[in-house]
Amino acid sequence: MKKIGEFIYPWGNGHYTRMMRLNDSLNEIMSDQLETHFFSKGEILEKLVKRFPEEKENIHEILMPTPIDGKFGPSVKLSMLNLLIPVSDNQPLVTQISSYLKEERKFFDDEKFDLVINDGDMGSNVLAHNRSIPSVFVTNQFKPKLWKSRFYFKPALSFIAKQISKATKIIVADSPPPYTTCEYNLNFADDVKHKVVYVGHFSRNKKIIRKEKSELELLLQDSDFGYWMRTGNKSTNEGTGERFEEAFHHTQMKNEKRVVSHAINNPDIDMVLGKDGKKYSISDALEKQIDWIQIDVGYLSEQEKETVLNSCIYTVINGSHTVIGEILGNHSKPIIGIPIYDEHTNQIQWLEEKKLGLFAQNREQIVESIIKLKNDYDAFQDSVNEFTKNFDGNGAENTAKLVSEMLQDAK
Repeated sequence: MKKIGEFIYPWGNGHYTRMMRLNDSLNEIMSDQLETHFFSKGEILEKLVKRFPEEKENIHEILMPTPIDGKFGPSVKLSMLNLLIPVSDNQPLVTQISSYLKEERKFFDDEKFDLVINDGDMGSNVLAHNRSIPSVFVTNQFKPKLWKSRFYFKPALSFIAKQISKATKIIVADSPPPYTTCEYNLNFADDVKHKVVYVGHFSRNKKIIRKEKSELELLLQDSDFGYWMRTGNKSTNEGTGERFEEAFHHTQMKNEKRVVSHAINNPDIDMVLGKDGKKYSISDALEKQIDWIQIDVGYLSEQEKETVLNSCIYTVINGSHTVIGEILGNHSKPIIGIPIYDEHTNQIQWLEEKKLGLFAQNREQIVESIIKLKNDYDAFQDSVNEFTKNFDGNGAENTAKLVSEMLQDAK
């Protein structure tokens, strides 16, 4: 039996989503041939324990250093301050790195992995390289083009790229060029291109067994609306939501129907705002046939999410790579992007250049983007349809095959 380590960076949910889809594909291909150990911290660790209740002995906490949360995503100021001094509950970064590498080193020496898969965790990537263990680094970033952050992040980006380069294979979770949505976040050096494999997006390919329509789905029938998605960790989610609310208070939004998903499993969030200015439960709004303007939902079921994405005329997101793939590749909907940090900015910029969506930074630009999108909707939809035809959503399956081959070669 082969033993692998899956190291999941705990900043945001994209890393976790990709690794779980990859893990499912690996189990389908290799069946009982694998012993898998998972490593992460915080909310991601909790999700792992909940997902694999019978395998708790193979789920390990590793205190991987992460940025300090700010109001809108990571706080550059606090994160840089944390390099040498404690900030909130975070020890100095140099201390964090030393402690976490020491702990990871112990696991490597004890478990004797046959292969390591890293999604965002550079420490385990370096340790695997130093021990001549085959490794795979799954990513949608290598050396991102800088916008807001500018020049003072360049040394850090070069250091990160150097550590990623130590992987045996660098797996890009995106379609091959010219349909690579994260193109501006890559910029691979010539000396690593031989390691790079564009495997496709890690899309959810399992078909949903549809049940009776929910009250929300019934309420959406025969409506033209935009789907506004709040995603990411706490600060990213809240920063996105704050920008949404600013746009909703614009006078030109008073008749613009929208469904807002909060990505928080809290039914207290569920609420319908009628055009009469009153608030209703989803049940009451459906029963009274309320002419609604906004529906807030804490957490959509898989079926409801499919219905919303299939029924909406456009989406509004912060620029998450996983979400972009799902919207464009699986549902063929144009995107209005409101970036929180540079990774998002690069991806939304790419989408705008390809006429797959529009870039917005403030409420005026958001409203202008909605008007522009609707006025030229057919052209945007044609571009999106062309992209969808060339979309590769089999990243998990393709990576699983590659990992299986690498394990066989490692005999």
